[in-house]
Parts: sequence; C-alpha cells; structure tokens
Amino acid sequence: MKPDLSQTAAMYIVEGEELIGGWATPHIPQVGIYKLLAKKKVDGTIEWAHFVQRDNGLKERVIRGTVNTPAELAIVTDTVNNNLRRIFGVTMLAATYDVSTLDGKKASDTMH
Repeated sequence: MKPDLSQTAAMYIVEGEELIGGWATPHIPQVGIYKLLAKKKVDGTIEWAHFVQRDNGLKERVIRGTVNTPAELAIVTDTVNNNLRRIFGVTMLAATYDVSTLDGKKASDTMH
C-alpha cells in the first residue's frame, strides 16, 4: 500500500508555481535531516518550509514563511544555517528532492 502523500508532503505545488530550491543537512544521529524547500508562487512571492525529517520518514517541526525576494530567502537560509551550525555543527547544502503527485506518481521538479 502506498503512503498517503497528502499526509506526508512538506509543501504543495499548484499549477503555475515553481519549486526553486531544496537544501538539507547531512544526517544528524538520533535527530534526522533538517530540510528547507522553497517555491515561487504565481504572485511572485517565495514560500518556504523548514522541517526535520526523522529516520522513519516522519516530518516534524514544520515552520513556514513567505518572503518577497531571493535576497530575503537567503536571509532565511543563512539564519537557519547559523542555528544548525551552533546547535549541531552542520549546515544545509543544496540538495535534490522528490516531487510526487498526490497519487504517488513522480512529477517534474520545475514548473507545474
């Protein structure tokens, strides 16, 4: 049985939106992997979601926000990285990510 992706998705992409970035830390023992995804919305704003993905796949501590420019998104990623470096000694780097439709099919990772 396939998992219900509507229950596991960290971010939804609707028609006209574009996934513009994904960042992740290395695996942190007994914690998981911290990730940040960002999409450009139809209105030009950038929505982001930051979360930790546990070893069992569960996404926890999802924090979301919206910024207006790539420069503002850079402030978000720098702030997150500063905290991750201080607490765990790691930072997020650009990463690949899986994009799936709600029925579990692989989807394009660019424009929708």
